Amino acid sequence: MRDDTPATTSSARLLGIDAARGVALLGMMSVHIVPAMTDGGEFSVSRLIAGGRSSALFAVLAGVSLALACGGRTVPRRRRLTSMRLGVGMRALVIFLVGLVLGSFDSGVAVILAYYGLLFLVALPFLGLSARVLLPLAALWAVAAPLISYAWRLELPPSSYDNPNLDSLAAPNQLVRELLLTGYYPVFPWMAYLLAGLGIGRLALRSTRVAGGLLAGGAVLAVAAWLTSWVVLRQGGAEHLATAGLGGHPASPFDFAGQVLTTSFYGTTPTTSWWWMTVASPHTATPFDLLHTTGAALAVLGLMLLLAPKARALLRPLGAVGSMTFTLYSLHVVLLAGILPADTPNAYLWHIVVAFAIAMPWRRFIGRGPLEALAAAMSRSARDLVPTRTTKE
Repeated sequence: MRDDTPATTSSARLLGIDAARGVALLGMMSVHIVPAMTDGGEFSVSRLIAGGRSSALFAVLAGVSLALACGGRTVPRRRRLTSMRLGVGMRALVIFLVGLVLGSFDSGVAVILAYYGLLFLVALPFLGLSARVLLPLAALWAVAAPLISYAWRLELPPSSYDNPNLDSLAAPNQLVRELLLTGYYPVFPWMAYLLAGLGIGRLALRSTRVAGGLLAGGAVLAVAAWLTSWVVLRQGGAEHLATAGLGGHPASPFDFAGQVLTTSFYGTTPTTSWWWMTVASPHTATPFDLLHTTGAALAVLGLMLLLAPKARALLRPLGAVGSMTFTLYSLHVVLLAGILPADTPNAYLWHIVVAFAIAMPWRRFIGRGPLEALAAAMSRSARDLVPTRTTKE
């Protein structure tokens, strides 16, 4: 029997999404602060759990939020779609500029916001599509875009691996190339995350069946993608990679057989062999990486949506953090560059305390975070440029 019973009210659904976004932010903070390797030479728990997955969750949820802001299950058309596109474009500009400012700070963080802003901008043509189109397109993009990117990068100079900042505007060609293809969060393959999120945001997220499907289906996709990559590497793929080598790529030297799936690759693979497309390693933007991390993101979202109506008190603090990630992420970067650098004793704990201490009362008594309010106001002013009509279109 089909179960379309609402799992949540609208407020609980938003709490679930905010809680998932809070998980993403805390995961990204841990990767920024907790050392990747333990004193014993093993990868830290933080890196094994959050590495590559938390930023992917952040991007998938960006798509979900865009879909909800642009009509949810009702796909916008005509004037409304034009208005929405103007609003999202202005929001993208605000995020992009804040990202460039934060990129000038010596924080030790690969700042995601400039990429994030461009991701929003590239999403504009897709805002008028339904879930029936978006979800298959996301799957196709996750498989095809990394292959196209690899072939494209064969002819491109290597990335500078610098944070995009205001000075980067002086070299726009290099800036666009790194944001789209060679940087830490390359927008061209990362569109798979946003398309998946847009498609999910067009579904009935208050339905128990949908939430459960996201949890189960996402977990199956994540495990299947990672295991397939592991089997391919065990069956000779690792030897091909060892023979091809890194080709000057900055990934740390490692055991190709034992550590390749846990080593972060700074956004893209080396271009020494097409065999690199078989790895599911963090920040490689390969088909297996994109499918694995998208599956993990959907599973987290599904879990939070299922928990939201039953554990409101437990999720509300996490949801408060997730409701103002633009502000808190920016503050996190500034603190790392200033009074709370990563080498501060218990730095991760302090960053968590600051985030919750700000988010909980702010959410309770004020509402939107300051940067969220700025982006919303600018977006609203852009949407208002399109005159509304009282008659039905």
